[in-house]
Amino acid sequence: MNVTVPFHRRQFLLTAGATCLFCASAAHAQVDVGKPSAMRRLVPAEELEAAAAQQYKQLLAEAKSKGVLAAEGSPQLQRLRAIAARLIALTAQWNDRASTWRWEINLINSKQINAFCMPGGKIAFFTGILDELKLNDDEVAMIMGHEMAHALREHARSRLAKTQATNLGLSLGSQLLGLGDLGNAAAGVGTQLIALRFSRTDETEADLVGLELAARAGYNPNASVTLWQKMAKVSGNSGGLKFLSTHPSGPNRIKELQTNVPKVQRFYDQARPR
Repeated sequence: MNVTVPFHRRQFLLTAGATCLFCASAAHAQVDVGKPSAMRRLVPAEELEAAAAQQYKQLLAEAKSKGVLAAEGSPQLQRLRAIAARLIALTAQWNDRASTWRWEINLINSKQINAFCMPGGKIAFFTGILDELKLNDDEVAMIMGHEMAHALREHARSRLAKTQATNLGLSLGSQLLGLGDLGNAAAGVGTQLIALRFSRTDETEADLVGLELAARAGYNPNASVTLWQKMAKVSGNSGGLKFLSTHPSGPNRIKELQTNVPKVQRFYDQARPR
């Protein structure tokens, strides 16, 4: 089916159609990542997504004021949005809320090697990650799928809940009886959502969910391996590696992806353009 994508000034908003979402949920995921953390329920999703939307808006305003926000006609931005559209249509399999998110993707002109997806589907890429690594579309889809997976698995939500609960000296059991101060945690996250450092488990989950998401959208799963091989090569440089400070590369990460590529190969074979 055709999905009408309303483009607004320097923003990309997409609500995937029901038919596409049914296609994504018709088959069970092949990668094994278990259930999302129960801790995430301690922070209201709506409040966290609202905080993310506000922070994202501020980021775009700052980038625009500095003249580094990519224009609507930017070929790189249009490329990112085309890849995003294919991935977004398949996200509801991992999170029912994703079908109601107001997805956005923007591009910031910077040598910084970075990309992220905030709660609620707010995505940003920096030109440095595209240019320095010379990424093909399959590799871009792997990064985008990985970042989207953090949002789909609600890693920021669970991370914030765990941090706040620890700071407040609260146990999971006591909080399930009443949110208390945790209910207000999302309102004060500040810049945490952009610079949030996830756990090794979160990173592995994002790798695997992103791998399958991209493969189902018709992107070559072997690109997940070449992507992190490229990351490993640039990890020795001294500058512009903010992405790698929160997404460390290494042989174990590559090995894990190589092990899981065969599990999603058939989805790629079925979905890739003929």
